[in-house]
Amino acid sequence: MTRLMFIGGFLGAGKTTLIGKTAELFAGKNQKVGIITNDQASELVDTALLRCGGNETAEVSGSCFCCNFPALEAAVESFLEKKVSVILAEPVGSCTDISATVMQPSKDRLRGKVRLAPLSVVADPERLAALLRNDMAGFLPSAVYILRKQLEEADAILINKKDLLSPATMANLRHEAAKAFPEAKIYLISAKTGDGVGEWLADMVLDGLSGTHLAEVDYDIYAEGEAALGWLNAEMKLTGDQVQWKPFAERYLHLLSDTFASKKAEIGHVKLLLMSDEGYLAGNITKTGEMPQFRGYLPDSGIATMTLNARVQMLPDELQAFAFDTLARTCGDAVAFEVGTSNCLQPGRPNPTYRYDAVASA
Repeated sequence: MTRLMFIGGFLGAGKTTLIGKTAELFAGKNQKVGIITNDQASELVDTALLRCGGNETAEVSGSCFCCNFPALEAAVESFLEKKVSVILAEPVGSCTDISATVMQPSKDRLRGKVRLAPLSVVADPERLAALLRNDMAGFLPSAVYILRKQLEEADAILINKKDLLSPATMANLRHEAAKAFPEAKIYLISAKTGDGVGEWLADMVLDGLSGTHLAEVDYDIYAEGEAALGWLNAEMKLTGDQVQWKPFAERYLHLLSDTFASKKAEIGHVKLLLMSDEGYLAGNITKTGEMPQFRGYLPDSGIATMTLNARVQMLPDELQAFAFDTLARTCGDAVAFEVGTSNCLQPGRPNPTYRYDAVASA
């Protein structure tokens, strides 16, 4: 039976990187994988990036899984028709109450069709440490509330980026997380290198319990936390004369980071993807003041498309204005840009299709 795995977590935790690595590991065992991405708007960097890695993907856009469960169900059914072995699904990073609104309905409505894995939540170690000491400076309390609730409802918590911190620091963080969230099994992983991913995955593919508990969620605070972030998804065409795309992308992300820092606007994540017929270059920032990280390769050329996704604690119209003004500064006279599509928004109040008040039987 097809295994269905939901991999959630707050913005910037490394969910997409982990999903890409997980798909790679399953493919190495000759298992066919389908990936379902999710966002409040289209033009999603994650979907395009996963496709660049050769993965077969479906996208639920315009609403989260919980608020459009029929679209999620349809995506699962489409992969079942293709006889995939594993479906990896990534909820929106600002969503919580996944156990009540996605895991439990999946047990009922997809019963006999899929084997549901435990709900895994990926955590950035710096944000997790700040949460545990009640010091997530920069984010509004309602946004911090969402992160806490994500961890409270998890069956498994994956503390990511172990390659960036000392073993002692990670071990202490694991200990503190286990005390704070005793119902979850804690893993230390690096989605980037794959360290620890195999141990977690071995547990996930065993027959076990999933969606084992529900978090108590105040939807007024939840809605306020989602609305605290402005969302921007945009796609544009860039043209110039043999543009060096890596320095171009580095300058743009650095300028954006500086702009948001000067406005004291905390970054959830900023992702960009530059593509041409000759390759791709992906870059991201997950915190204000953070150095951008890149993957892929795009040779110098005269034309590329750029997809930009930004989640920043500011009004969406301001976010769009800053993003385009900064792009104009980056382009200067050497590169011209033309906006194809742009969606800027604040997520509305969550309105789940289904919300269970008790754990459904497996």
